[in-house]
Amino acid sequence: MKIFKIIFKNGLRHKLRTILTVLGIMIAVTAFGFLRTVVTAWNAGVSASASNRMITHHSVSIIFTLPIAYRDQILKIPGVSAISYANWFGGVYKDASDFKNFFPRIAVDPETFFDLYPEFGLSSGEREAFMKDRNACVVGHKLAEEHGFKIGDIINIEGDIYPGTWEFVVRGIYQGRDATVDETQMLFQWKYLDERIGQLQQGRQGEVGWYVLSVKNPADLAPVSKTVDDMYFNSRASTKTETEKEWQQSFVSMSSAILTSLTVISYVIIGIILLVLSNTIIMATRERIREYAVLKTLGFTRGHIIGLIGGESMLIAVVGGVLGLFLTFPMAGAFAKAFPTWFPIVVVEPLTIVLAFGAALFAGLIAALFPAMKITRMNIVDGLRTIG
Repeated sequence: MKIFKIIFKNGLRHKLRTILTVLGIMIAVTAFGFLRTVVTAWNAGVSASASNRMITHHSVSIIFTLPIAYRDQILKIPGVSAISYANWFGGVYKDASDFKNFFPRIAVDPETFFDLYPEFGLSSGEREAFMKDRNACVVGHKLAEEHGFKIGDIINIEGDIYPGTWEFVVRGIYQGRDATVDETQMLFQWKYLDERIGQLQQGRQGEVGWYVLSVKNPADLAPVSKTVDDMYFNSRASTKTETEKEWQQSFVSMSSAILTSLTVISYVIIGIILLVLSNTIIMATRERIREYAVLKTLGFTRGHIIGLIGGESMLIAVVGGVLGLFLTFPMAGAFAKAFPTWFPIVVVEPLTIVLAFGAALFAGLIAALFPAMKITRMNIVDGLRTIG
């Protein structure tokens, strides 16, 4: 116990230097944890993808639509157990310059969509009301909290892809089955979109953005994908069928350069932690060379010396690391609150906690390694002659 007391007192010899080092490690650990959280939030949709769902969209781009007639044809393919469809709507809600006013607005088939997405929790009464009213919509719990939407509220959207002023009535608020479910979307009836667009722009009706396929047997994923795409290979609207994970990954890959930069920066921060702590430990060790020489004269072993140097380094690293982790959570929460629709799922994952704290511990070990080696190899006479 006495050696721990010595370690603690050594750490407080130069209080200002120790405090600044702890603050430096705290800030670095916080930055590392925060950047890792942003990267995982960007990939949240990929991680949450269902293994039994596939997406069929236009082979050229998602901006091109597919005929509604494909639905019944795809459903007959062996291996496909259920099918639904959806369409990106876009539009402008209130002030387009305000980030919080941007949220996904998607036209869906109310009769089948929630069967394929059971993670979207909606009561039977709300689902029935959603199917009953043509201009009804369902919003996510987070979206409802952000904008104060309540059952019966009217949401006015100014169309861009689909011109005109669109009026939707909130008939349900869905809640995610777990924290990985996006609760920032607005879903409305595809038939409402199809009917309105048929009146405004004839020739655009009867088109959907993508199909959602449910496949019971994972072994059927590849055959189903090939069968669907071969079926429409020479049609006016050829298709590309992929797993939901691949579909989500295609959107994330558009920002691959940004994600790579954030990942690189997060690991550079580990180096910063190491440099900050190494500088402190080297300075502290150099100032105490004569003291360590006296301890060796009194019979202290190499293990004692290494314990004193390494203990001080680990103490500073642990304190800085713990404070940094505590600060990471409110920062991630503030980030999620500031960009609820851009990053609907922001969670500090256990792996991020382990890596952040592990980086601090690693820095503590490495920072103490070279000073400890130097002191243990030092000749006692040379140490006593040193003026620290």
